[in-house]
Amino acid sequence: YTLGQKLDNLTLEILGFLLSVPITEDKVSTLGKISVKLDLLKILVRLAKDSQAINNKNYLELQMRLYEIGKMLGGWIRASKKY
Repeated sequence: YTLGQKLDNLTLEILGFLLSVPITEDKVSTLGKISVKLDLLKILVRLAKDSQAINNKNYLELQMRLYEIGKMLGGWIRASKKY
């Protein structure tokens, strides 16, 4: 596996979990799994930057988007815990 393949696979895994949330009984657990995978994705993106697989501009853009996704995910988790 290359770092790029790992990033692709992890992104697809996150998307798969996201698509399954509406039909799962335990939404909070599934969202928690997504949160862990998102944290791993952030680490892999940082590794990609450190290994110069992506440049600083792309890294900053990706980190900003991942941060925003994390904020939305956190809100979704908090809202799901209320029910």
